Amino acid sequence: MNENRRQILEMLSTGKITADEAERLISAMETEPSTASDANGSETRPKTKPKYIRVVVDDNGKGAKANIRVPMQLLRSGVKLAALIPVQARDHVNSALHEHGVAFDLSQIKPENLEELIDQLDELTVDVDDKDVKVRVFCE
Repeated sequence: MNENRRQILEMLSTGKITADEAERLISAMETEPSTASDANGSETRPKTKPKYIRVVVDDNGKGAKANIRVPMQLLRSGVKLAALIPVQARDHVNSALHEHGVAFDLSQIKPENLEELIDQLDELTVDVDDKDVKVRVFCE
């Protein structure tokens, strides 16, 4: 663990910063451009792929909070398992989704398409600010 990360975690444990602030600091520290570069001045370190999808819900101190971190590997496994769903069950799920206004077809989910989706999720950030609740969905 590097010294900056250790300092951030110490500030969090002593209550000097909140968990959200610590998360932002660590994230900013990880996304800083590397000092190593090639002769053209471009970065030599490849961009890292996201490992998690995060959902953070904060109701402005009224009690309930959620901080969910879903590994991308779970998505990959889920897509592989979706291929094992019997055709009748898949058709039943698809019709139920359509009845509730969700235009989604489980038969279109293929493992080879998932990697492209995960690559695009790297730029995903959804922020919902309401007077009563704040929701953030992002990749890390």
